[in-house]
Amino acid sequence: MNAPENNPEPENTPWDPVFLDSRREAFIILMLWVAALLWAVPYCYLNGFPDTFDENEFSTVWGIPSWLFWGIAVPWLLADVFTLWFCFFYMKDGDLGEDAPAEAETAAGEVSP
Repeated sequence: MNAPENNPEPENTPWDPVFLDSRREAFIILMLWVAALLWAVPYCYLNGFPDTFDENEFSTVWGIPSWLFWGIAVPWLLADVFTLWFCFFYMKDGDLGEDAPAEAETAAGEVSP
């Protein structure tokens, strides 16, 4: 069935650098999402739904309710700034190898352009 000589041991197989970079980048993005979630949901719940509403004490920032501004708008803008930095300066292209020669593509049955 599964001969040991046909299945390489996981300990002996090196991880592909593209996979390692992708996994690290995905983990960073996931942690940013979790941090934004852990800020936005409790903040909006605690500040957006008071027990009693007093119209005279209702605070706004630039005409936006303060709980919405600090709970949604600011984290969203910070996440956008981080995403721009992350995508343009931190992420890197992985080397996927060289393209196959044109002869190999035509031999495989593909039509060359």
